[in-house]
Amino acid sequence: MTRYTQHAFSDYLRTLLSQARGLLPGILISLVIALASSFIAEHYGGPALLFALMFGMSCHFLIDDGRCLPGIEFASKTILRLGVALLGARITVGQIGGLGSSVVLGAILAVAATIGFGWLAARLLGLRSDFGVLTGGAVAICGASAALAISAILPKHENSERDTLLTVVGVTGLSTLAMILYPILTAFLGLKEEQTGVFLGGTIHDVAQVVGAGYMISPLTGDTATLVKLMRVALLVPSVMIIGWLFYRRQSKQKVLGKNRAQLLPGFLIAFAVLVVINSVGVIPSLLTDTMGEISRGCLMLAISALGVKTSLKELAIVGWRPILLLCAETVFLAVLVLCLLFLAV
Repeated sequence: MTRYTQHAFSDYLRTLLSQARGLLPGILISLVIALASSFIAEHYGGPALLFALMFGMSCHFLIDDGRCLPGIEFASKTILRLGVALLGARITVGQIGGLGSSVVLGAILAVAATIGFGWLAARLLGLRSDFGVLTGGAVAICGASAALAISAILPKHENSERDTLLTVVGVTGLSTLAMILYPILTAFLGLKEEQTGVFLGGTIHDVAQVVGAGYMISPLTGDTATLVKLMRVALLVPSVMIIGWLFYRRQSKQKVLGKNRAQLLPGFLIAFAVLVVINSVGVIPSLLTDTMGEISRGCLMLAISALGVKTSLKELAIVGWRPILLLCAETVFLAVLVLCLLFLAV
């Protein structure tokens, strides 16, 4: 190695270490919040993501300390994308095929219709159309994870992060409520165990609440609900690609340039799709896929904690009733649609 190369390498290493030191305070704050939220959720029950959001927002004053900001930004963006990408390790093509064509087609229809409903309802309520797509996608696909993924490709504006956080809070709360109410509803309607699993997996927003509601009833219901939910998670990539393409095309016509422009195909979605393919082939050992799933969950917890720190409760308080009404309407729309599809299939 020449002296010039040694100096270049040393300079690069010093720059890297300097950047890492700059990120460390914000990342550590996010990590402490994520660990505290996980501990409370595991020992006392409740949605860990919601706890992470609330604890994060209570620490918003830390943003005033400039030392924390770089790490908070890194956790809420880069670590978020890593968490979404690693979700692909939980899905295989075989799992999706095992559900049957009617369930797969029904899931695709429900996702597309709910996103379309969100777009239309947002316009009717006087909200931004991209907010309707964001909330509709979160309700239709996989709750908080979908909200974070979709927000990453939507065009940016001054309220982008506030809209994302509001969506995550809303879908997490509604998902927890659905976990309690939907099993009662299916019992009242007299649905069979497998039908109940399809309904729970096709309507509840977050994976954890789907699992909780399904296995609360029976192992068959839990297995069916989990597989249907994974089918919805698998639709994340094509949904985000289509959403990104539509907004990209619209902004191309409007000649919007720069960092506020929608992204056509982010790298983390490509990584998600690659992991699904590799996992389907069976190359990845089950222990590794389980580990990647846990890392994904940890990354999303860290990102949500950081997003909470970045968001002011005062900013959330001024959004009004319309976004909440929109999320509730989308949730009811999805539930009614899936019930109609189930009764038509009988």
